[in-house]
Amino acid sequence: MPNDGAPLAELTFTAVLIAWRGPAPYVFAPIPPECVGEVAHAARSASYGWGCVPVTATIGTTQFTTSLMPRDGGYLVPIKRAVQLSEGATVGARVHVRLTIA
Repeated sequence: MPNDGAPLAELTFTAVLIAWRGPAPYVFAPIPPECVGEVAHAARSASYGWGCVPVTATIGTTQFTTSLMPRDGGYLVPIKRAVQLSEGATVGARVHVRLTIA
């Protein structure tokens, strides 16, 4: 089925940022369990391998591109260092996240 340019998924959620033994200098926003099914469905078309899913994310007023990382049946949104600094997005902070999977 061809994509007419419409996003495969658009999600909005609140997350508490976590640290994880992943690629520094990232912290991560876990995608809530109630959103995982929608992400997994979109990932069938959008994933470029290893379950990673490219997204456009917005936290506060900062928009950035990244790739969701699968973890323990869910997904993590890596928060780039520049976003952490501009939005005060530190481990333990509660942030509002908007994601678009195209």
